[in-house]
Amino acid sequence: MKILIVRVSSLGDVVHNMPMVADLRRHAPDAQIDWVVEEAYASLVRLNDGVRNVIPVALRRWRKSLASAATRAEIRAFRTALRATDYDLVFDTQGLFKTGLLMRMARLAPGGRRIGLANATEGSGYEAVSRVFHTNSIAVGRRTHAVQRAREVAAGALGYQVSGPADFNLQPPTLQPDWLPPEPYAVFFHGTARAAKQWPQQNWIALGNRLAAQGLAVLLPWGSAAEHEAAQQIAAGIPGARVLPALPLMEAVTLAQRATLAVGVDTGLTHIAAAFCRPTVELYCDSPRWKTEGNWSPRIINLGDQGMPPDVAQVEAAALSVLERQAIR
Repeated sequence: MKILIVRVSSLGDVVHNMPMVADLRRHAPDAQIDWVVEEAYASLVRLNDGVRNVIPVALRRWRKSLASAATRAEIRAFRTALRATDYDLVFDTQGLFKTGLLMRMARLAPGGRRIGLANATEGSGYEAVSRVFHTNSIAVGRRTHAVQRAREVAAGALGYQVSGPADFNLQPPTLQPDWLPPEPYAVFFHGTARAAKQWPQQNWIALGNRLAAQGLAVLLPWGSAAEHEAAQQIAAGIPGARVLPALPLMEAVTLAQRATLAVGVDTGLTHIAAAFCRPTVELYCDSPRWKTEGNWSPRIINLGDQGMPPDVAQVEAAALSVLERQAIR
């Protein structure tokens, strides 16, 4: 069986789609699974050795230069790569018009099917028009977790029931960046595009001081000029804290995967730490916890909810708890 997954973005959503691959391979062990994903996240999908072939797409970049000859040549090359295989199943787990178009571009084997979502989940960016591209549309509950949603689409297509914890099957990157400390460290994934999802700087500083007293170095990554400034302000209040250089994706994944402790807001790198089952405390300040909380490992603690950010005492207690669980193991 040849299977194509279309899930192009964003970082956290690509991570949450990963357990679908392990499920498919468990129920169709000889399946060859390919994945279409935005070029920025292709290296992440390649860490999943259940995926045979990653087909990068550059929708975000191409739409800025559609008149360019170079862009048109890239689009033709992408279409050729996408149509090089006849697929028995093509899944669109994003449910957008653009991902439906990508699904439609893929070639089907005789009897092949295109499978997608029949409906939105609460607060999702689903576009009902995407159903015009489906052979079969799989209905999911309005409050279905992001991981469960993709797993249910695969289960509905192959006729099995979802069971067992999510298996992300991410292999650790083989990197040894110069900035990576030899001693145990906590990483604070403090940055997120939407200000309401952030946790106050004074809270990060209070938490960092508590962890520094426990002998943990605190590392602060960033992804924009504003986040860099915030990282510097947080580091100034924590003994020994370090603001990291700008990190390419695989170095950021390495940072998450090797952390002694990860504490982060609802953002992609926090979800990567949780996918690797690192001791992780996820902070929900202004997004619904049910949608993305790490619920597959006792090493993950989820705090807060939409409009109900956790306080410092709660986060300190959770951080010390997951560290203790790690020590016991």
